[in-house]
Amino acid sequence: MEVNQAKQEHLLALKGDLFGRLMKEDPSTIRGAEALMLGELLTLPQNFGNIFLGETFSSYISVHNDSSQVVKDILVKADLQTSSQRLNLSASNNAVTELKPDSCIDDVIHHEVKEIGTHILVCAVSYTTQAGEKLYFRKFFKFQVLKPLDVKTKFYNAESDLSSVTDEVFLEAQIQNITTSSMFMEKVSLESSMMYNVAELNTVETEDEGTSTFGKMSYLQPMDTRQYLYCLKPKPEFAEKAGVIKGVTVIGKLDIVWKTNLGERGRLQTSQLQRMAPGYGDVRLSLEMIPDTVNLEEPFDITCKITNCSERTMDLVLEMCNTCSIHWCGVSGRQLGKVSPSASLALPLKLLSSVQGLQSISGLRLTDTFLKRTYEYDDIAQVCVVCPYMSRES
Repeated sequence: MEVNQAKQEHLLALKGDLFGRLMKEDPSTIRGAEALMLGELLTLPQNFGNIFLGETFSSYISVHNDSSQVVKDILVKADLQTSSQRLNLSASNNAVTELKPDSCIDDVIHHEVKEIGTHILVCAVSYTTQAGEKLYFRKFFKFQVLKPLDVKTKFYNAESDLSSVTDEVFLEAQIQNITTSSMFMEKVSLESSMMYNVAELNTVETEDEGTSTFGKMSYLQPMDTRQYLYCLKPKPEFAEKAGVIKGVTVIGKLDIVWKTNLGERGRLQTSQLQRMAPGYGDVRLSLEMIPDTVNLEEPFDITCKITNCSERTMDLVLEMCNTCSIHWCGVSGRQLGKVSPSASLALPLKLLSSVQGLQSISGLRLTDTFLKRTYEYDDIAQVCVVCPYMSRES
């Protein structure tokens, strides 16, 4: 019985006599094998090398009757033994009625490799001779399944103002080729969980179309590492519920598809990626509305949103503290009333700036009268202050 790897479709893509010349120059090739079309490349030895996790193992199995007699009830069975299970890969479990001399039974098996470690292909053949004697033999072919990629992930919270630091999160995925040959990275995408919308940041937008940041030829050489970046933002129905985003949240999973030298495709999906969401504390203050540019010494309006992120009702008092450049308009120390757990209230405020330039809004204080606890909010946002009496050209 001869077991061959089914890779003919890839080898037909080789042009000219490149394949023949490579075999002729290879000192490990049997002399004259280059004239046998595919030669010994398709022969499956007892230990034929390594296959990588996520690739598809394909083999061509041929059972040939070398005798001069007709054999009957031939049953060919191919099993793949792993460290945890035994899989039947045969296309059919029905016996062939008879096999004439110089005839063969052919079968092609496929299996997507999902385990790391030693795999053994067990090929078993049972048949009955003309004399009625039942015979049986097996062959074993062992191969190793190795890890093709090393994937590391890092999470970064957006660092702008208080309103966005809890909304957007950036995921950096570092993918390293730990095989001995180059890979063509066909696809690397992030399948986000139901809580998030994802934006891929691995292309540069041009007038006509987006161009990959890695260039036109997306090859990853052995031991090279590539960084992919994604931006995730909670969907509105989850972002408004502060308690839902607290604690550990599921971000999603990476889907990686690549091709090797002869065009074989491999695919890996990571497990669900998780991160610890940033803590809001008991009270979250975010900005709902703020102008980009305001006039010097002229009052302007902002709207804040206060959310009770604790599991108890709060009775809040608002205090406004002036800074050297920002002056609050209104009564400080006013009661905001009771706020239930996970509830929010809108807070319109008025202020002015006495200094030009980019000014930071600070000086808000919220006090819970039940626990006598004060929450301080500084550097909430920044606003550009301009003088209306000076022309923009000057």
